[in-house]
Amino acid sequence: MIKRTLIVVVAALTYTIFPYTTNISGFSWPQQRQAQAAAEKIAPQPAKLSDDLNKRKPVPTSLYPAQNPAGKRPMLTWTAVPGAVSYEIELLSRLPENPNGLDYSRYQIMATRNIYAPGYHCDLLTYFKNRIYWRVRALDFDGNPLGVFSDAQEMFISARKQQQIKPLLTADLNYRGMPAPLYPVYAWIPVAGVTEYEVELLRQPPENPNGATPSAHRIWSKRVTGFDCYDDEPRITPGKYYWRVRGIKPTDEPAGFFSDTAEFVVDLQRGNYAATLGDSITHGGGDISHHPADWEYDYQTYLAFPTVNLGKSGDTSRQIAERFSQDVLPYHPRYLIILAGTNSLRSGTPADEVIQDLTSISEQALAAGIRPIFLTIPPINPNAMQRTVQAQTVANWQQEYARVNNFIRRQPYYIDIAPYLTDTNGELPLSYSIDGLHPGIEAKKLIASIINANWDRVTR
Repeated sequence: MIKRTLIVVVAALTYTIFPYTTNISGFSWPQQRQAQAAAEKIAPQPAKLSDDLNKRKPVPTSLYPAQNPAGKRPMLTWTAVPGAVSYEIELLSRLPENPNGLDYSRYQIMATRNIYAPGYHCDLLTYFKNRIYWRVRALDFDGNPLGVFSDAQEMFISARKQQQIKPLLTADLNYRGMPAPLYPVYAWIPVAGVTEYEVELLRQPPENPNGATPSAHRIWSKRVTGFDCYDDEPRITPGKYYWRVRGIKPTDEPAGFFSDTAEFVVDLQRGNYAATLGDSITHGGGDISHHPADWEYDYQTYLAFPTVNLGKSGDTSRQIAERFSQDVLPYHPRYLIILAGTNSLRSGTPADEVIQDLTSISEQALAAGIRPIFLTIPPINPNAMQRTVQAQTVANWQQEYARVNNFIRRQPYYIDIAPYLTDTNGELPLSYSIDGLHPGIEAKKLIASIINANWDRVTR
């Protein structure tokens, strides 16, 4: 399962390759240290694991008391733990003798680690008692506990309880009233034993809620494996959209029923102040198994002003420049925050070509009366990329990065985030990124803090 997850991340976010050396041209160590010191003031550093074991405890959110028991295949859910790559769930015959510990209980019935979202579809068809206990903990990339087990949750079971087999949606595309991203990512808790899913997008509510067959109102669909689906079309037509997902058997038949239907609203007026344009760092996601629908992995969540997210995972700087008219102009933002070039440089595109693309973006923005505000490009960590996704790096990535970032620093309006995300080796610190490429939650908070601190300057 983890192999599949890594492949999905690689495919969606275009893990092409950066070159590698040991120094950063054009940026001295004293400047770098000053930036790091400033970063410590702007945003808190990640807490050490030893301080966090008791804090990184999931909280069960699915309750099955005696008066409302679960069926034989219940959906178990819990709060997400920041930085978790996966989760381990333990089913128990009675309350554990070691509550909130790190060790397994002697009362364990079974345990599984193949969980990459904050939920698990549990199969109890061969369990014949009417009560069971469960608890869950977060794991890192290597399978080590990030924190203690959750409080054990008592669950009552009724073999007579009827239930539909359907995925549980987790993506809220208008989270806390925020504008929907231009390229939505749909996400869910998978159904036990099902690997393929079909996402359906509608402009009207389905005429067959929780049915097994497609709706007559379908405008788009896509089949994927796993627990998320990246929309490859910009959802830019204003109005309300509806989406749902169903499992698909290897025989191409439905595996159960469609999920409940979720909705989101596209409102172009919500993006007329500021927009963010870029690749996966802008689109969102991180920590291997987290997608852009996990809002805590989007730096826009922490900005002090409203924005609309126009990021698209996997885009090169050329692709971003080419979709400018289609994706940016309908919103006509006053300010456009641009972070582009990562995927181009990693695939060996020369810095000069990336600079041409950034120049094109700037010219298109200025011609439309939009102020382009560039962000410098954070570095990568080649060793982490090799360890997590087996991505090789070549010799000159830092020089190419430096050339592009020096170009950005000569623009009328830019915010220099790269030094704050750079360690003494000129690389992205492991504390900010598990895979060495995609910033995690603390790094996204830091990026937003730096933008917030500079916003008055670049918008005068």
